[in-house]
Amino acid sequence: MGNEKVGKMEDEAKKRREKLKALRRQRQEKGDADSKTTEKEALPVPELKLRNYQPISEDLKEVPVKKAEAGDVEAHIKEQLEGQTATPTVTDDVDLLNLAPRKPDWDLKRDIKSKMDKLERRTQRAIADLIRERLKESTQADPSHFAEVPDGPQGGYESD
Repeated sequence: MGNEKVGKMEDEAKKRREKLKALRRQRQEKGDADSKTTEKEALPVPELKLRNYQPISEDLKEVPVKKAEAGDVEAHIKEQLEGQTATPTVTDDVDLLNLAPRKPDWDLKRDIKSKMDKLERRTQRAIADLIRERLKESTQADPSHFAEVPDGPQGGYESD
């Protein structure tokens, strides 16, 4: 019984090897076809740069690393200064509201300002309507408290 299992396992191993060989052949054939088309498109081999540490291996020590050179800062600054306008832009009036610190809830007030304006207009209209109604009620109830205005000129204001 033990020999049968071993023999069966060996057969399965041979089948797996054959499948792997067939896959390798297919990949190589496909690679040969692709290599003809990609010879022109071959990417350059990445260069090893050891900037952060000194290599221990002798093979890696042979790779020269150039020292990083700082750019010419003065020339760069001169170019920027020449590119700017001759007269710097200065605001004539300094608004004290922009300089003074703001209250913590200024942004909330700014956001609801339009809604508050609308409510303020409605409130003013409602107050005006209430005043008109009270005046109408008072004139209908007792019109005698208003002074009567004579129709014609009175007293010493007549002209001859």
